Amino acid sequence: MKNAIVVGTLGIGLSFAMLAVGYLSGSGSPAAARPSDAPLAATLERGEIEAIVRDYLITNPEIMLEVQIALEEKQEQDRRLAQSQAIATSPDLIFNADYDGVVGNPEGDITVVEFFDYNCGYCKRALADMQALVADDPDLRFVMKEFPILGPDSRKAHLVSMAFRTLAPDQYGDFHQALLSHPGRADEASAMRIALSFGLDEASLRAEMDNPEIEQAFAETYNLASALSVTGTPSYVVGNEVIFGAQGRDALAASIATAREN
Repeated sequence: MKNAIVVGTLGIGLSFAMLAVGYLSGSGSPAAARPSDAPLAATLERGEIEAIVRDYLITNPEIMLEVQIALEEKQEQDRRLAQSQAIATSPDLIFNADYDGVVGNPEGDITVVEFFDYNCGYCKRALADMQALVADDPDLRFVMKEFPILGPDSRKAHLVSMAFRTLAPDQYGDFHQALLSHPGRADEASAMRIALSFGLDEASLRAEMDNPEIEQAFAETYNLASALSVTGTPSYVVGNEVIFGAQGRDALAASIATAREN
């Protein structure tokens, strides 16, 4: 974060210099202020302009911070607008995609969408939040967006999970919670062991893992994540709000209540 601010501040300083050059080039100072009708910038050397800008910024450094804050606020506004547009234009892909698993009430009146990775430590800790919210709210629907972003092991584990959901959708919630709470690293072997413990046939699972629709589902999820500015896990969509990180049960409950009101 500190490096981003430094880079941003340097960029702002350069912008000030460019603005200063533009201003001085177009300055309409009285003829008496210079010996000819030539632009003021023409009477100053580049080094003199840079020195003026440098001295001003050193004397008034708070200006760079003010501009940096304004820039960050503008970027956040743009991001929220893009998120709202993505939710408005792709509600079925976000909330009702056929390839997503569901935990809680499939017919619930409010939906929480969670982007997760089976090897995300924060997702593992957030599992208890989901379990508590679902237990307390019989009308809550949790949609699980399989979003493998933590390496090849994660992708293999999610392949097993996607195949499991297709073959045993009614058991997906239990499988999901078993794999996410697994103490070791999730990979194909651990995911397969857990899947087989639910009575599924390994040959059928492996055949379904080769289904090209799974890769298509991953691609759609990655595209949605990009549109929603989701770059990490867990991330949630509740109503028209995108929530980043494991914010905890109370924060999610507040967002759910707000979505219901709207």
